[in-house]
Amino acid sequence: MPRSKIQLLELESSQGEKLSPLELADIAAADPFLCLRLLREAEGRRVQRLAHETTTPLAAVMQLGSDTFRKLLMACPETNEANPGLAECEARSHLASRLALRWGGARADISPDEIAMAALLAEIGELLLWSFAPELPMAAQAALRSGHSPRSVQAQVDSCGFRFKDLTLKCAAIWNLPSLLPQLIRGIESPRANLARISIDAARHLSTEGPDSPALPADIAEAKHVIPSASLEWLTEQLPGLDSEQVSRIAFKASDLIDPTHL
Repeated sequence: MPRSKIQLLELESSQGEKLSPLELADIAAADPFLCLRLLREAEGRRVQRLAHETTTPLAAVMQLGSDTFRKLLMACPETNEANPGLAECEARSHLASRLALRWGGARADISPDEIAMAALLAEIGELLLWSFAPELPMAAQAALRSGHSPRSVQAQVDSCGFRFKDLTLKCAAIWNLPSLLPQLIRGIESPRANLARISIDAARHLSTEGPDSPALPADIAEAKHVIPSASLEWLTEQLPGLDSEQVSRIAFKASDLIDPTHL
């Protein structure tokens, strides 16, 4: 995304020195295209060195080195931020990543950054379509808006013949991404994978339907099953842009889904 280059130059100008690996990783963690590019580059070098898999933005920066990161970022072609479909999908990916990081931390996960990275890259198939074949996601959106397809995934299958997530997983296999990431993106094989999937679903529901989305309470109820130590209110508060009344309403409906007898 163009903002990543701007952010790098602004931070370098304000600090007057090289950025730390953690600061560079924070830039990558907010940009799915950049994160993917770094990951592919780092994994290519890892295969040669037979090191551990690269599963977080910080690990990718450490694998490449700060100078290589900077050269790679500044040489990257830029996406078209004027494409509204791409911008919306990218913002949704970033939101899913932030949710995964917050919820993963509450679960005391061994590496919340891994779950966040999976959430960030889970929409890469759709992002590629918006970049190179926008007529496909546009057709899926039209099917959803018309009511011909009741859910976004069904709209994708009806209009394009495949789920966009399947394209993400196919690309992950072609690019030889670390095996952990597809497992987390699938969202069904472990509590960590479930948390990644819930984060992605909640980000989609909040972004496309707003805080009144009827699916959000179910997302929060699912998150509660994965993170039993967290309260429904706290889980809901991690959704950005909600006021206290909206938080209470969503948490109450989630509680009702978990235990209908609580009324």
